[in-house]
Amino acid sequence: MITATMVKELRERTGAGMMDCKAALEECAGDLERAIEYLRKKGLAAAAKKAGRETREGLIDSYIHGNGRIGVLIELNCETDFVARTDEFRQLVHELAMQVAAANPQWISREDIPASVLEKERSILREQALLEGKPEKVVDKMVEGRMEKFFATNCLLDQPYIRDQDVKIGDLLKEKIAKLGENIVVRRFARYELGG
Repeated sequence: MITATMVKELRERTGAGMMDCKAALEECAGDLERAIEYLRKKGLAAAAKKAGRETREGLIDSYIHGNGRIGVLIELNCETDFVARTDEFRQLVHELAMQVAAANPQWISREDIPASVLEKERSILREQALLEGKPEKVVDKMVEGRMEKFFATNCLLDQPYIRDQDVKIGDLLKEKIAKLGENIVVRRFARYELGG
């Protein structure tokens, strides 16, 4: 039996709508933890569908760190002004600005990296692997593994979130898309470092 108290608790913990919470509890036989997981999966699937939707609203935020030694400007877009004005969206923009200050990404996503940079990096990593005496058949797998580390260092969406290293920034955005119900896109950022 699904009670109103159970629905209320699930709603408070996930931010999902009342009917979605009720359906999730029914689907998971009243198991709250399973219902949370069910809603997250459903939300992330819905977030993927929202990815193509146009984002013309949003915010630009700034963050100054280290007694004025590092400064960041970042633009985060969403679909409506209503979402842009929510505390959760404002907090997300600020967290992303801090991420850029701390982790110094060079690009937003893998797709933004020029092909010439990727070719050069792969070439360097391949040469390193060969100099380590690795067999030719293993080198390509090693290069791809090391490229993943390159992406995690240089692409904002691939970076581990500074507040939770188990979560990538891209996954954090997907969670917020699922929760806020709108597509959210990092449009651009600029990072300044004194003397840099």
